[in-house]
Amino acid sequence: MLTQTQRLTLVEQVAYQIQGKIENSEWPIGMRIPPEPELMQQLQVSRNTLREAIRALTYAGLLKTRQGDGTYVCSSSVLESVIKKVIQHTDQLESLEVRYALEREAAALAALRRSEEDLEALRTCLDQCRQAASQQDLKAYAHWDVEFHKMVIAASHNQLMANLYNHISEALQNMVLETKNFKDVAAYLDSHDLLYQAIANQDGHQAEEAVRVYIEQALAEYRL
Repeated sequence: MLTQTQRLTLVEQVAYQIQGKIENSEWPIGMRIPPEPELMQQLQVSRNTLREAIRALTYAGLLKTRQGDGTYVCSSSVLESVIKKVIQHTDQLESLEVRYALEREAAALAALRRSEEDLEALRTCLDQCRQAASQQDLKAYAHWDVEFHKMVIAASHNQLMANLYNHISEALQNMVLETKNFKDVAAYLDSHDLLYQAIANQDGHQAEEAVRVYIEQALAEYRL
């Protein structure tokens, strides 16, 4: 039996408006949102209503309040926030298995669908990884390593896959920072070069093999 639909409360309406600004990138990650008086005036709501909406979005993981500093955007969507929380509490082995599934399929598709622009973006990421490694800059290396994988996903030209992967990319970068050292970077760069060459040559089987190689390297480190 169908039940009567319920109208949104004023708090829910305000929360949805703020969420919309975040999800359409009008308020990007890292931005401090406007102060209460400004938002109250824009939305024509009371302080209590606004604070309830902010509290709901903070609980959902989209916003984070810093005492004495303001409220900041910390996630681009509710889905991204949920995925971040799940990954943070997921065993690294399970995370690697999920990565393997996503990255293997994306690599095979990228080999079939890549454009010259995709190859240029991949090469730029690899060059930046090598430069960061030569400078012993782990933070920069982690950033460009994740960017490389995001570019492989993008080269698959599967938007849903790209959206899903982008939501886990920050957690992946943190994982790289926690587990990598420059003793094993050379092997990873070699396997990433193999992946790049496979995609450039449009060899889907070799692209899948390259993904298997670097995931096996990561699994070996996990088991140590």
